[in-house]
Amino acid sequence: MSGVPHNSTAMSSQSSLSERQRRHLRGLAHELQPVVRLGSAGLTDAVARETDRALTDHELIKIKAPGGDREARDAVFEELARRTGSSLVHRIGNVAVLYRPRPDLPKIVIPD
Repeated sequence: MSGVPHNSTAMSSQSSLSERQRRHLRGLAHELQPVVRLGSAGLTDAVARETDRALTDHELIKIKAPGGDREARDAVFEELARRTGSSLVHRIGNVAVLYRPRPDLPKIVIPD
């Protein structure tokens, strides 16, 4: 986790969120704008730190990556989720949705 200060129990990108929980989070994320944009340098420590900060502040965020190879982009999204201890809720095109509840006071309540 080089350069990423978050130190919670890491959720995997294929975490234990149920399909119902994923649908709920996708619905909440629908109106969100991307708060982190990956540049041509790809997944840097600075991007991972900014994503970590955004997840701490918002819990549910969108990330936008540049176009290009789909497999490489998906791998970057999965690695970013791993490095930040978040769940990769959804990805469509160049945009991914990440979720990580705040350990102290979660704002988003997801169904069981």
